[in-house]
Amino acid sequence: MDIRKAIDTTPMSSYQWYIVGLATFLNALDGYDVLAMAFTANSVTAEFGLTGSQLGSLLSAGLIGMAAGALVLGPLADRFGRRRMLIIALIINALGLAMSASAGSANELGLWRIVTGVGIGGILATVTVITSEYSNNRNRGMAVSIYTAGYGLGATLGGLLAAQIIPSFGWRSVFAVGAALTTIAVVIVAFSLPESVDYLRVKRTPDARTRVLKIAHRIGKTGVTGFAEPAPGTEAPRARLSDLVSGRFRSTTLKLWAAFFFIMFGFYFANSWTPKLLVESGMTENQGIIGGLALTLGGTFGSLLYGLITVKFNARHTLMVFTVLSAITLVLFITTTSIPALAFFSGVLVGMLINGCIAGLYTVTPQSYPSELRSSGVGWGIGIGRFGAILAPITVGALLDGGWSPTALYSGVAVVVVIGAVALIGIKPYLGTTGSSEPAAPAKRQEDSAPVPSAAN
Repeated sequence: MDIRKAIDTTPMSSYQWYIVGLATFLNALDGYDVLAMAFTANSVTAEFGLTGSQLGSLLSAGLIGMAAGALVLGPLADRFGRRRMLIIALIINALGLAMSASAGSANELGLWRIVTGVGIGGILATVTVITSEYSNNRNRGMAVSIYTAGYGLGATLGGLLAAQIIPSFGWRSVFAVGAALTTIAVVIVAFSLPESVDYLRVKRTPDARTRVLKIAHRIGKTGVTGFAEPAPGTEAPRARLSDLVSGRFRSTTLKLWAAFFFIMFGFYFANSWTPKLLVESGMTENQGIIGGLALTLGGTFGSLLYGLITVKFNARHTLMVFTVLSAITLVLFITTTSIPALAFFSGVLVGMLINGCIAGLYTVTPQSYPSELRSSGVGWGIGIGRFGAILAPITVGALLDGGWSPTALYSGVAVVVVIGAVALIGIKPYLGTTGSSEPAAPAKRQEDSAPVPSAAN
């Protein structure tokens, strides 16, 4: 039996769930790393005497690095191996965190935050694909959703840890702890995470079949003989970044880029501006903080809710429903501030739905490309999405200065999020083959039950 078919159609083994657990741990580290600057903002501002705009630049530096890392390291993972690039990205991330802890000025800290972000972008681009590829058809949405939920878990635990260690050890300890945890992650990944089987099937190096058989044994797949051989006279496809925006993948790529951009815009708007805009709409400062926490609380469960639903229903359709409902609840949230209990409940719903949208993007995108373009597709989707994340706080700040009310801002962002749902119309999982002697397997139940495709399937 072909290894891809074995993974797709048989129950997930404990080792496959271990891979999902490891991916979740890595994403939790990302949540910690991304928000490390937010955790330390007050202490850093006090030490370096920062203005508001200077602090804003530091907060954006990590996002800029993440965009660059996803755009660059994602395609390199398709060319040189996902496990290899993941290890490199983790090392870059650990270096950035360690040097952030020793920064002597705001400029130095900003530079190392960019480096940290590059590592995070590379981690996201590779781990998302590996998680999807090692999950079977039935549980793929759930597995990616569990992995996605790690972000909120890491951010929450990181905030609690920061509150404990900053008073005793200073803000630098937050980055030092992150560097230590990431170094541990490098060791764990190096010794326990196998290479992507789809990468090995496409590249077909001399030892690829031997490595695939070892991986099959490791993840408990019996009866695997290797991978399907290509038709005579064909060669393994060569990944070209231009393939994302040419030929058959152009429409899919542009739609996914639009969805990433607009949904990430809404996600970072909600997470960045909620406390302040709730105060602007009449709540107390303490109530504004509670409203922000309501979004975080909802986000912890939103990814898992999305995954549970996709066990039975189409992943793309579920994502579109989550996106539209996110827009509706954004408006409901800001228009119920006169009734705090209802507003906080609406905030939990917003957090659940908008985080579920992120899980949905991470589920749908890997399925939309063949193996030789998968990390490139995910990496560029994440990278384009980060531009939406960077633009959201800037745009909303300018509109607020221009006299827009909180209700108008939330309503406008709701429209933006709906555009993200519209962009998803017509996207299909990739079911074709490249240089294969076997036809593509039809979808068994619905689009999201399609196997993670490979050019060598």
